[in-house]
Amino acid sequence: MTTRNRVCLWYDHDAEAAAAFYAATFPDSTVEAVHHAPADYPSGRKGDVLLVLFTVAGIPCCGLNGGPVFRHSEAFSFQIATDDQAETDRYWDAIVGNGGAESACGWCCDRWGISWQITPRVLTEALAGGGAAAERAFTAMMSMGRIDVAAIEAAIRG
Repeated sequence: MTTRNRVCLWYDHDAEAAAAFYAATFPDSTVEAVHHAPADYPSGRKGDVLLVLFTVAGIPCCGLNGGPVFRHSEAFSFQIATDDQAETDRYWDAIVGNGGAESACGWCCDRWGISWQITPRVLTEALAGGGAAAERAFTAMMSMGRIDVAAIEAAIRG
């Protein structure tokens, strides 16, 4: 079955490397196809990798090597739910350790400019629950880069 809808991510020239990294890092992630340009185009030549079809954590994507015209921003991000500190650390370290950058409140950016929210479920559940526990968890999160699960759990308890 052909996927009818994919998130299209614009890369300068290395969509294939990004897709391979995502497939190696996140479960339910694969590289399905690599398509080469049939002719020269403004930011590339015939035969260059033009499109990469891949899946990131179950989300179908298309990486387009369109050149340096457009840049990513935090207006788009992948949010990865984690079960514990070890899983949070594994994803965070993979992204930041592969040329990415840390940000605030569980956000980081990969080396291709894509933003990621590495979000422990305990935080999401606390925020969804509302009330004083949500406020305490939110306040604790606001002071963090990488989310500290134990600190969030302590904040929930009060």
